[in-house]
Amino acid sequence: MKSFFLHHFSLLLSLSTIFSSSAIAFDYADALSKSLLYFEAQRSGRLPYNQRVTWRDHSGLTDGLEEGVDLVGGYYDAGDHVKFGLPMAFTVTMLSWSVIEYGEEISYVGEIEHAFEAIKWGTDYFIKAHTSPNVLWAEVGDGDTDHYCWQRPEDMTTSRRSFKIDENNPGSDLAGETTAAMAAASIVFRKSNPHYSHLLLHHAQQLFEFGDKYRGKYDKSVGVVKNYYASVSGYEDELLWAALWLYKATDKEDYLEYVINKANSFGGIGWAITEFSWDVKFAGLQIIASKVTDTNCSVRTFHKY
Repeated sequence: MKSFFLHHFSLLLSLSTIFSSSAIAFDYADALSKSLLYFEAQRSGRLPYNQRVTWRDHSGLTDGLEEGVDLVGGYYDAGDHVKFGLPMAFTVTMLSWSVIEYGEEISYVGEIEHAFEAIKWGTDYFIKAHTSPNVLWAEVGDGDTDHYCWQRPEDMTTSRRSFKIDENNPGSDLAGETTAAMAAASIVFRKSNPHYSHLLLHHAQQLFEFGDKYRGKYDKSVGVVKNYYASVSGYEDELLWAALWLYKATDKEDYLEYVINKANSFGGIGWAITEFSWDVKFAGLQIIASKVTDTNCSVRTFHKY
């Protein structure tokens, strides 16, 4: 199953790259605008006053109620109404990376505020989902029952059961990707909203410690996700990915040393994989590592395979 996110984050990156080209044959600014608008169509929760997709309304307002937590908000995955944590977090990471790399171009076409809003809609939800240092809610809704029932999210009658990872039910891949999303977003909001940036970084550091200390694949702890977003590549790439984004957000050498020291044992043959997706992060790791390391043994560590 492929998430709507996968198509739109890649479009954002490719369009942003094209903006820097002197030859623009098509109206890519309009395409970027519509791509960001699509995120508003996928919103779950209580919609804001400035919601531009006006045929949508509030939905999922009892999410988390059965478990006694507030999990209202975030994004629906695709045509369904499940909120899957791993692809959602990856999407927010990629949206943030787009702004970090191409913020000037996105600002130039008047879309930067919409990009900020798209990121924050996701990170606000992640803050809610991280209810304690070693607890992260991984999914809201059940894919099996949801996919048997076609209806508007405003009219949902299917299960809104929620699933979490914790010390006894680890999910280092999910914790790692959510860490990356919040760390990357903290960079985005560093100037415009420093308090929020600091809050995101606090959650990111806690989540990284949790994911690294209690290691395991999240689809073993949350079995219902296996038919939809199984962690085929394992959790090692997400832990490296998380540490590298934390290094970019904090400049703390400990995070870079973590990546360098574990690159071989965590990477293995994975460094030769060219796929980059919600499940596999090695290609992205290599790109960022090439930017944050000097031409020394650190770089050679990443390119050993």
